[in-house]
Amino acid sequence: MQKRNLGKSGLEVSALGFGCMGLSFGYGPATEKTAAIHLIRTAYDAGVTFFDTAEAYGPFKNEELVGEAFANVPQKPVIATKFGFANGVPAQGLDSRPERIREVAGAALKRLRVDAIDLFYQHRVDPKVPIEDVAGTVKDLIREGKVKHFGMSEAGVETIRRAHAVQPVAALQSEYSLWWREPEKEILPALEELGIGFVPFSPLGKGFLTGSISDKTEFDKTDFRNTVPRFSADARRANQALVDAIGRIATKKNATNAQIALAWLLAQKPWIVPIPGTTKLHRLQENLGGVSVELSAGDLNAIGDALAGIEVRGDRYSAQHQTLVNR
Repeated sequence: MQKRNLGKSGLEVSALGFGCMGLSFGYGPATEKTAAIHLIRTAYDAGVTFFDTAEAYGPFKNEELVGEAFANVPQKPVIATKFGFANGVPAQGLDSRPERIREVAGAALKRLRVDAIDLFYQHRVDPKVPIEDVAGTVKDLIREGKVKHFGMSEAGVETIRRAHAVQPVAALQSEYSLWWREPEKEILPALEELGIGFVPFSPLGKGFLTGSISDKTEFDKTDFRNTVPRFSADARRANQALVDAIGRIATKKNATNAQIALAWLLAQKPWIVPIPGTTKLHRLQENLGGVSVELSAGDLNAIGDALAGIEVRGDRYSAQHQTLVNR
């Protein structure tokens, strides 16, 4: 597996990470523990050295799962986790008070079975707590040896700058893919200027870009995609044009839709590390194959031309969730 550095932080990880959320949270019933651990360890054995979790995934269950998966490996991978929700429950609102950040760090160290958290993200910006206080608290945790690097998620440019001035931000984690390119306007230029790595979540459009979801697909009642406007039946029907365009390119490159979507992200900047997640071994192997797909300048131009005339329908979040991003 190729390696990449997240900006100028000195944090080296595999070119492709693994998002663990869906094993415990968000996409229907949790994966059975033995199968989930096997999937995580298979990714690790294949060279993935970057795993993403959070106290809010479960809550707590996902961190415990990751901790157990890597309890006995001789060399632990880079593990990222997050703070920022009250009691670890998104529905209870935001909480990035310094005392809460410390509480989350202490609990995460135990659940993950590590001596230090490699990358500690603020899950969402809390407008009630000055970002300088948040960054300062993480800076103290780094001095104490409990955290190695500070990250942010779905934060706006000015907030990132303010935080970075107090404690260098190693990475920003936000959504970015062939059907959500908003970060290209302001986020990516700012990250490049500041030397911050970028970790795109949902690089496969929450599964839609793979071509395995149609307007007829029915999700489990607990699947959060039921609340996402972009996943309404009408939006999926309209957005099929994007999937079809990617499919034509994938056929020419002897690759799959997922591999093209991941290769495209990797080709954007050398400090971008996508973290696709899956609950299926064959999808994991498919995703890993995306690292080996080389897209030339001509390929990238062709992708851009093919998608330029396609308007993606539907918001990526519900109105309530949208208020939590780009602060």
